[in-house]
Amino acid sequence: MDNDEPLEPEIKDEPETEPAARNSDETFYCEAEASVAIEKEKPGGESSETDLEIEDTEKLFTTGQRELYLEACKLVGVVPVSYFIRNMEESYVNLNHHGLGPSGTKAIAIALVSNTSVVTLELADNCIMEEGTLSLVQMLQENYYLQDLNISNNDLGLKGASTISEFLQRNTSSLLNLQLSGNNFKDESAELFCQAFSANYRIKTLDLSHNEFSDKGGEHLGQMLALNIGLQSLDLSWNQFHTQGAVALCNGLRANVTLQKLDLSMNGFGNEGATALGEVLRLNNSLVHIDVSSNDISNEGVLKISKGLEFNESLKVLKLFLNPVSMDGATLLILSIKRNPKSKMEEIDISNVLVSEQFVKILDGVCAIHPQLDVTYKAVQGFSAKKELLLRTNPMKLIQSYADQHQITVIDFFKSLNPNGRMMMSVGDFWKAMIQQDKVPMNPYQVRELIKKLAEKTGMVNFRCSLP
Repeated sequence: MDNDEPLEPEIKDEPETEPAARNSDETFYCEAEASVAIEKEKPGGESSETDLEIEDTEKLFTTGQRELYLEACKLVGVVPVSYFIRNMEESYVNLNHHGLGPSGTKAIAIALVSNTSVVTLELADNCIMEEGTLSLVQMLQENYYLQDLNISNNDLGLKGASTISEFLQRNTSSLLNLQLSGNNFKDESAELFCQAFSANYRIKTLDLSHNEFSDKGGEHLGQMLALNIGLQSLDLSWNQFHTQGAVALCNGLRANVTLQKLDLSMNGFGNEGATALGEVLRLNNSLVHIDVSSNDISNEGVLKISKGLEFNESLKVLKLFLNPVSMDGATLLILSIKRNPKSKMEEIDISNVLVSEQFVKILDGVCAIHPQLDVTYKAVQGFSAKKELLLRTNPMKLIQSYADQHQITVIDFFKSLNPNGRMMMSVGDFWKAMIQQDKVPMNPYQVRELIKKLAEKTGMVNFRCSLP
């Protein structure tokens, strides 16, 4: 939040009243096409009329962005926000927690109709209500530059969900990412979003976390997932899905072919939901990142997830933090990766699980086959704090110390591991070389840390990444 003082002392939005009569010179309207003198193609049959437009086009052509916003503030009776005036030509504008209210939001929307600079707009926690939502939707029908919109924590409720749903079904805006967290959406809103996203293919990232969807909402959103062909990232964390909702969501995921990242943490899937998720993992080859932290999944549920991981060829990140999983369940997980030669798993988060030295030895064997794998666990049973610290000593510092002692560079050390002396080698070959070399003894954990630092998305380790 910007700490600068507003142009005038800040006041709360007053109840809306009919504006005083104005002559034609005082009346101010905004239309995107005229103010920026740019032709924009509109969907066929769509009217350009919105309640953000006005009639005095002569004044419109001579008014700049700043003046446009100031006139809009006069029109709706609010104090201008100095931060917005200073940043309205930037690509990122953060107006979170500014107390805009519906009227202040309308003034912002009026100014953005013709704005070609702002790409990301943050409006969380502004009490924009249904009226403010309507103003934003009308602006988005005219503005083809805004791509990211955050209107979380604005108590939009069912009416706000209805306005957003109707807008999204038109598939006409440039909006790609939409954050709707914490808006008191219940199952009736989930039904509206099902209608919207069953037809919308433009939105790529959707955040519906911290709402009040229950199992019935899970059924609606599961139907949406089965039909949607646009979403790549979906956040449904901190809702109230239990077994029925979890199974419905997973049924939708089985048919979905575009979603890559899914956050279901802080719900109540339980072992039955985990069983359904295991079946999804067996069949789905688009999901890359799944978070089911804190979902009351025990070893029984982990067994089902592990069965799915034995066949999965796409998942890279699995978060199971804060589930009642023991070391036995953790072992099931890593052995499922070992049994799957096509696994792409890179990260498993079981950071509340205390493991044994035997588990670490099994993990080392798995990493010999899948060197990209990194498993985060709580600690190793029986290890002293000093031994644990030694186990995790920064590997780059060890290599730098060796290089200094032998008057060589770190790059020289890495190149000595590569038979052809080149600056790159595969992750697998690098893993084997580091484990076998005896110049700088390292445990597998430290080698994994090196790989995370040096590896590229291509599966190659680049020694240049070791440069400061």
